[in-house]
Amino acid sequence: MRYPKRIVCLTTEPTEVLYLLGEQDRIVGISGYTTHPAIARKEKPKVSAFTSAKIDKILELQPDLVIGFSNLQADIAASLIRAGVEVHIFNQRSVAQVLNMIAVTGALVGATEKAEQLIATLEKTLDEAQQTASKFKIKPKVYFEEWDDPMMCSIRWAMELIELAGGVDCFPELSQFHSAKDRIVTPQLVVERQPDIIIGSWCGKKFQPQQVIAREGWADLPAVKHGFVREIKSADILQPGPSLITHGLKQIQAIIQEWQTFQARSV
Repeated sequence: MRYPKRIVCLTTEPTEVLYLLGEQDRIVGISGYTTHPAIARKEKPKVSAFTSAKIDKILELQPDLVIGFSNLQADIAASLIRAGVEVHIFNQRSVAQVLNMIAVTGALVGATEKAEQLIATLEKTLDEAQQTASKFKIKPKVYFEEWDDPMMCSIRWAMELIELAGGVDCFPELSQFHSAKDRIVTPQLVVERQPDIIIGSWCGKKFQPQQVIAREGWADLPAVKHGFVREIKSADILQPGPSLITHGLKQIQAIIQEWQTFQARSV
């Protein structure tokens, strides 16, 4: 057979894509952090975390391809490559790169046509969001926080989705940086930007709005005063796969639409 038959997915993104393409039978192992689709957790053995993996377990599965995401998996990839395994690590950081990841994954398993159909569906969702947002007269300033200690924000794909949905990211200048440590801000910097909406999505733990509201000087922020401190679960917005668009974008849209309604009533 020309295409790989035994695939290990080190992160949730390739797992989600392969399921959406109807190619899930090729998957023989997944990450323990897989969230989309939920059924994968029941059907497939878990062989990795995010920055660590059970190399011996992966080798026992005899994969002819291992797919992962992020430079943070470089050490895992190196160990597998040294063991003679073929590895493909994606490093998508933007919405366009997410769509490209889908296209390449489809090509890797001989499902190019199905991948193009999936991409077209996602692009339609993106276009519709942009069309809706173009009707808004005012764009709210949105502070998106992916971690609280230290405070990290403005991951590129979230910034892009905020803009597509009709908002303005509070720290767009930080979105160019891949590394989270380069996107650290202080409570005072956020106060200076005066966000209308605060969206929290703490990677791997539940967002605590009361902790956010209690930060020095934050009680007077428009987002706090008007009740726009919201959570989007990290599985829906911090994992750059199709769910970023099907789940994350739609939640951002709903929050911004609610803010627009509030604005209209306040005038």
